[in-house]
Amino acid sequence: MSIRNFDAIFSPRAIALVGASNEPGTVGRVLAENLLRGGFAGPVMTVNPHEFAIQSTLNYRSIEALPVTPDLAVVATPAASVPGVIGELARRGCRAAVVISAGLGVDADGRDLKQAMLDAARPHLMRIVGPNCIGVISPAKGINASFAHLTPRSGDIALVSQSGAIVTSVLDWADERGIGFSHVMSLGDMGDVDFGDMLDFLAGDRATRSILLYVENVTHAKKFMSAARIAARAKHVVVIKAGRSAEGARAAQSHTGALAGSDVVYDAAFRRAGLLRVGQLDEMFEAAATLATRLRVVDDRLTILTNGGGAGVLAVDALEAEGGRLAQLSEAAIARLDAVMPAAWSRGNPVDIVGDADGARYAAALAVLGEEQDSDAILVINCPTAVADPMQGALAVAEATVQRPGLPILTTWLGGTAAAPARDFFATRKIATFDGPDKAIRAFMHLHRYRRNQEMLMETPAAGVVISPADLEAARTLVRQALAAGSTMLTEPESKQLLALFGIPIVRTLLAAAPEAAAARFAEIGGPAVLKIVSPAISHKSDVGGVRLDIRSADEMAAAAKAMLQSIRQAMPDTPLDGFSVQPMVVRTDAQELIAGIASDPTFGPVVLFGRGGKATEVIGDRAIGLPPLNSVLAREMIVSTRISKLLAGFRDVPPVPLDKIADVLIRLSELAVLLPEVAELDINPLLANAGGVIALDARVSIRAVAGAVVGPAIRPYPREFEQRIEIGDGTKLLLRPIRPEDEGALVAMVERCTPRDLRLRFMGQMRAFPHQTAARFSQIDYDREMALVAMGEADASGTVPILGVVRLVSDPENEAAEFAVLVRSDMKGRGLGYRLMTAILDYGRRRGLKRIYGEILRENATMLRMARELGFETADTDPQDDTVKVVVAVDSLPAG
Repeated sequence: MSIRNFDAIFSPRAIALVGASNEPGTVGRVLAENLLRGGFAGPVMTVNPHEFAIQSTLNYRSIEALPVTPDLAVVATPAASVPGVIGELARRGCRAAVVISAGLGVDADGRDLKQAMLDAARPHLMRIVGPNCIGVISPAKGINASFAHLTPRSGDIALVSQSGAIVTSVLDWADERGIGFSHVMSLGDMGDVDFGDMLDFLAGDRATRSILLYVENVTHAKKFMSAARIAARAKHVVVIKAGRSAEGARAAQSHTGALAGSDVVYDAAFRRAGLLRVGQLDEMFEAAATLATRLRVVDDRLTILTNGGGAGVLAVDALEAEGGRLAQLSEAAIARLDAVMPAAWSRGNPVDIVGDADGARYAAALAVLGEEQDSDAILVINCPTAVADPMQGALAVAEATVQRPGLPILTTWLGGTAAAPARDFFATRKIATFDGPDKAIRAFMHLHRYRRNQEMLMETPAAGVVISPADLEAARTLVRQALAAGSTMLTEPESKQLLALFGIPIVRTLLAAAPEAAAARFAEIGGPAVLKIVSPAISHKSDVGGVRLDIRSADEMAAAAKAMLQSIRQAMPDTPLDGFSVQPMVVRTDAQELIAGIASDPTFGPVVLFGRGGKATEVIGDRAIGLPPLNSVLAREMIVSTRISKLLAGFRDVPPVPLDKIADVLIRLSELAVLLPEVAELDINPLLANAGGVIALDARVSIRAVAGAVVGPAIRPYPREFEQRIEIGDGTKLLLRPIRPEDEGALVAMVERCTPRDLRLRFMGQMRAFPHQTAARFSQIDYDREMALVAMGEADASGTVPILGVVRLVSDPENEAAEFAVLVRSDMKGRGLGYRLMTAILDYGRRRGLKRIYGEILRENATMLRMARELGFETADTDPQDDTVKVVVAVDSLPAG
């Protein structure tokens, strides 16, 4: 990931247009018009070998003839010439190019033109936008390096799209509505610059408040997820993903593989990154506008206040369709409303205050509804009538927002001429307003989903599971042996053995080679029992009559096995049969059949699935997808997002299923997916669950040889390789390991035991509190971008393991330089822990391949400055008047650790 030379794209000193034209109706002409008329402050130089002037501006016959080296070049020449043009520009010193040209495929001589273009740019670190794109626009800088039909207004929304047609459509739509942009970027074929790069840039761009993405596909999932998670913490990011059909669906060995279609995986990835996904272009802008109002909702419970019953019903229908809930009015609220409303009011939600409602009635209703604790927002609807002025109601709403700042209110003033003044009034007061209840409801649910996605980024999980090294090695041996034997599927007993090694409860399963052996196995297990066929070629056994339930005797088992063998051999004579599996018949009262498993996505790598199980699982399609690594928060979110979660919560006399037991299975599957990439697909179906817990009744596992083509997790899992035992100066032995999300509480406890002076030296100012949001940010890190190593002490009497010190390293997107910070608990200072933490993080920086490590240290922090010098840091040029000193070390100068 890199934003190297992005200043050349968005803040160039000079621009060249190669392929400019005077010919009407050509891309080269439109590009020239847009660039020359955009208001760019620097020179715009056109290049065309046949023209003296372009648009009355002196033209240059070659790149060599340009009087100034451009920072940015726009290239619109025939495809075959593009690699040569890029090479010439790069050698000249041009740092970035927007390649408009399309058709950069394989030419008649077998040369890959796009790759040749990238090869020409790479030695000079030149950045490429495109090819096959519409261009780049930065209105505030006067840059319109595109062939769009208009230059948009300046604003604070950034638009990034793979499709040029979508860009022009959005620009036209936005122009009509007076919406402006900070940047507009058409990525085209994403030969170099992609979504990850743009999110990295925009996350730190002060001119951008909201980011809109039109995505057709993601090319580098790890880069995208890393950049998206950072951007989503700083900006509103709204995304449309084209192609909701399951184009990734294919013939799969498991139900999980069939259910994990491409689009649902994208959906899971967007949620995991904290992005808000919408379905339509206008919805994208609605979402950006709603989020920009800074309205905040806690949950999805809505109160509807209306002067028209029909409009209220429409709003309820829209709310139910979007998955929201009507808030329940308290008895106290109903009593208070009875006192101020006409007798005909609805006495429930929607709160219909009757068609003649004036401003005073709206105000009275809002005064009551605004105090309801079980409501997350209020939608105020007004229908035009001849007996009440719509503006009176609007004024009442505005007054309510003043009286109760932060009260989430959305408005829908229905109608045309009569409603227009009220809608304009709301717009000027920055009160969310919509021309229909369906749009208002959609906006409310955008707020809810966005908040939930953001909350997921900050929630503190419980401690994760730990797979013992011995069990992990046994699991790897099991899979390696099967692969060595030429198998692509584990047998059912092998599959269950694999699950057991990862701590997932299974039903005891025995293998039998023949009907007589199956009868003997029955004697071992006792009845009732289940008989299943075992074959590497039969994945779904029940589909071919390969399952027999509730067998009560050894004789019945032998007979069932013989009949099953005969039936399958007749129907599938060439299918290899390895025998049978025999297991106890598990009957659990009030149990639900679930499915849990692993599949492999070609873009995002391994994914974990959960949903309703049984034979009809693919038909019902009630499932949730999660990206590993999972924790307790993410696993529970997967569970509650399914329809079957309502049954798991208990109903009538059926007790609830402990969700932590299901979550534990999903977390263990997540670990399996990360630690055993040889597992391509895995099914547990059914996973039987009731109040007593969970047990896997059946399992199938598809395996593969791990090669370079296997896509790893899109989010880097916990890096166990950096765990180590250390000894500090006084002989104390500690565990040094990367920080984990569940360390938040221990991190807070450590900060609380530091003196105010130590905290000021670390955080460059007074640290009066260490709130959850800050603590979560420091403990839930992206291991691809940063590292924090914590020194763990001995457990206290309560079993709590304290953090005694932490050292952190945050890298730039180029992975060249990183900033360090270190904090040692005040009562642990003077024992050499700080020095040991620093040597560990410097060693990590070397292994990561960094070039420089630097830090900012307060001048008064003499101890830290002395330690930095001892470690090889040098003081950078710093103003003597500054309170801080910057220290830098070249990583290759450090002694090998």
